[in-house]
Order: sequence, then structure tokens, then C-alpha cells
Amino acid sequence: MNEQKNIEEIIARVVRETKAAKNAPVSAPAAGKPSAGGAPAKLTLAIANELIAKVSEKAKSMNARVVAAVVDAGGNPIAIQRMDDAYIASYDIALNKAYTSVSLKMSTKTLATLAGPGGSLYGIQYTNSGRIVIFGGGVPLRSKGEIIGGFGVSGGSAREDTELGDYAEAVFRTLVP
Repeated sequence: MNEQKNIEEIIARVVRETKAAKNAPVSAPAAGKPSAGGAPAKLTLAIANELIAKVSEKAKSMNARVVAAVVDAGGNPIAIQRMDDAYIASYDIALNKAYTSVSLKMSTKTLATLAGPGGSLYGIQYTNSGRIVIFGGGVPLRSKGEIIGGFGVSGGSAREDTELGDYAEAVFRTLVP
């Protein structure tokens, strides 16, 4: 029970720090880049499908067979696709990586460091009915600084999933302002 209280305190601290960072002054945009002002974009099914298609192409070029998932800001699935011959178990893992990145407002790659033995979030994977994933491949999807969804990929090695997650984040920035 004491362990659960410690985890809850750590999550509360991470949420406070995230809010503080969000309210911090924003520096001027880089030359040629639009300002972060205005309303964030809406994450649509068409955008989710395009993102999954591009990540699937990259996975294919790496000889990886993966499942890719996109969720909205509430962690609800928008789109999920399983490449031929991808592991069945990768379905839940990809969806939960996307959920994790939205619910904790960070990539699962970042969370992996925090959740390791001795880390400030050690044991967090046992919360949220086991939906928290603590290895790479999940990234929050942001528009104008606000998280509007999450992406998760599973089926490759840990290194491949992390690379594909980072790739998805970069591709997303080209699809959504």
C-alpha cells in the first residue's frame, strides 16, 4: 500500500512539473517557422491512417512486422493496424504504448529511464490495470504544444520500436502544425 502511495505521489509530481513546463514562457519561433499560437489541430482518422501507413513503410524497409496504433487525447483508439505476420501480442502492446504516452505526457522511451530500478517511477507499469508500458515505441502527438493524441508501435526489437516511434513523431510534425 505504501508503494502505491509513493507511485501516486510521483505521478502527481510529474503532472505538476508538466503543467509548470507548459506554462513556461515560449521562446520566439525559429526563422521560417510559424508561431505556436492558435488552436491545436484535430487528430482525424485520415491523419492517423496516413501516419500509420508511413510508419508501416519504414518498418517494412527495416524488415520489421509491427502493429501501429493512434489514440486521441483521452487514450481512445482512432486507428490500429497489424502488418501481415506481426505478433498477435503486439496489438495490445502498441495500443498501450500510445495510451501510456498520452496518459503520462511523455514518450515511453523517456518513461523507460524513469521506471527502471532505482528510478523515480519504478513500478509504475503495475498501475492502470497493467496498461502502462515502460519501453520505447510510444510517443505523444502534439499540435501547437498541446497533446492531441498518442502513437504506439510494437513488433520489432526494442531498438526498432523506439526508432519507429521517434520516426512517427517526426512524420506527425509534417502532417499537423
